[in-house]
Amino acid sequence: MTEAASPIDPLAELREQIRATTAAAARLAAEAAEARAAPPEQAVPPAGWATPESQTAHQQELQALIALVAALRDLVPDELKALVRDVLRQLLLLARALVDWWMERLDGGPSAARPGGGDDVQEIPIE
Repeated sequence: MTEAASPIDPLAELREQIRATTAAAARLAAEAAEARAAPPEQAVPPAGWATPESQTAHQQELQALIALVAALRDLVPDELKALVRDVLRQLLLLARALVDWWMERLDGGPSAARPGGGDDVQEIPIE
């Protein structure tokens, strides 16, 4: 069988995207290290002063990261996706319940949880 007739290997594509992403991350780390080491007068100007070439390079790196995530997402089986989705849903419901509980505690204090809703006050006669 010739190479032209062989199917595209998704793992090879994933490896190439990981290599490209690793190289982009290394470039960004080197740029950040140079920026930290530069004297204040040679610091990187605000993004409004950035050249179009640097913006294009950053967009390409971001696109490489997005492609990597998309490739990884496509490799995950549907059953695992559903399981992860259910776990995330349960975690979000737990977080919501915790926030609701905390808000009740802040709004009414500990007495808000009691059926009467009021404080336990006992009247003491003064003679």
